Amino acid sequence: MTAAKTAVDWLASAAPDPEVCRWEWERSPLGVALLPAGRAWDVLILPGELGCPTLDVVTRVLGRPGPVLVDSGDARTGFLVPPGTADHWLGTGIRTAGAGTWIVVPYPGRSTGRVRWLITPDGSGTLTDPALLELAMHEAAAGLARVGSGD
Repeated sequence: MTAAKTAVDWLASAAPDPEVCRWEWERSPLGVALLPAGRAWDVLILPGELGCPTLDVVTRVLGRPGPVLVDSGDARTGFLVPPGTADHWLGTGIRTAGAGTWIVVPYPGRSTGRVRWLITPDGSGTLTDPALLELAMHEAAAGLARVGSGD
């Protein structure tokens, strides 16, 4: 089984009807499907100026984090984290998608115009640890503050 097929199966398993999800991906000219957050993952959505530096920190620590989405223009970066994280997350400027919300998810391995994977799911169910993500955000924000102050 290919990595993309495994990722598709894993992502589609979060849908109320996985077959309809696969059908949408295959036939939608946009190559996206709406999937519910809060079932297999929640999403922490960082502003673009913090998202990419945070991903750099997480990648240095983990090598390969869980799946990460980015929207067009890199305005927002979404880290897939364990379900329930959104219910307890407190962070200024960080949006959450948890139970009761839906997210636009592109087909793994295909480019779409609006949303794309920075880190494509590998199908194993690996998600980014929220505690590690929080520490990475602090480190990234501190780095941005140093750059902004001219240090």
